[in-house]
Amino acid sequence: MNLVVDVQYALDDAVENSPGMPGPAQFEVWVAAALAGQCEAAELSIRVVDEAEGGELNQTYRQRPGPTNVLSFSSDSPVELDIPLLGDVVICAPVVAREAREQNKPVLAHWAHMTVHGTLHLLGYDHETPAEADEMEGLEARILEDLGYSDPYVAERAAIPA
Repeated sequence: MNLVVDVQYALDDAVENSPGMPGPAQFEVWVAAALAGQCEAAELSIRVVDEAEGGELNQTYRQRPGPTNVLSFSSDSPVELDIPLLGDVVICAPVVAREAREQNKPVLAHWAHMTVHGTLHLLGYDHETPAEADEMEGLEARILEDLGYSDPYVAERAAIPA
C-alpha cells in the first residue's frame, strides 16, 4: 500500500512528550491496519490537539460543546483529480488520556482505537444507526485484535441485556 500519514502535534511540549503519546510511525501502523484491503493508496493527516482546539472544532463542525475524543473530516477533492487524499483525523490528547483512565484501558490501546475509528470514518463508515454501529464496531474490534489490542467494545456489549 502506498500510504502517507502526516502527523501534526498541536500541543505544548510537556503533553507532546508525555508517556503514552504515540509517534508518527505508530500512527502509520494503525492507519495502515484500518485501510488494509480498503484502498491501494491513501494520504491523510492526523492532528493531535489540546482541549481548547478540540472543543472549538467540535462546536464549529458538530455544534456540540466541549472537546470530543476524535473527529474526522473527509476530503472534498473533486473525483476527477484522482488523488488518494482521504482527509483529516483530529484526536484530542487529554480526552483520550482521560477516557483510557476512566475505562481502565491501556492508553496506547485507546490511541489505537481512536486512530482506527477516525480512519474508518474517512472511508465512509458511520455509527448513526444500530446496523451501522454494529458493522463499524465489529470492524474496529477485528482490526484492533489483529494489532494485539483487546476489543474496545467488550464491556459495552456485556452491559446490554440479552
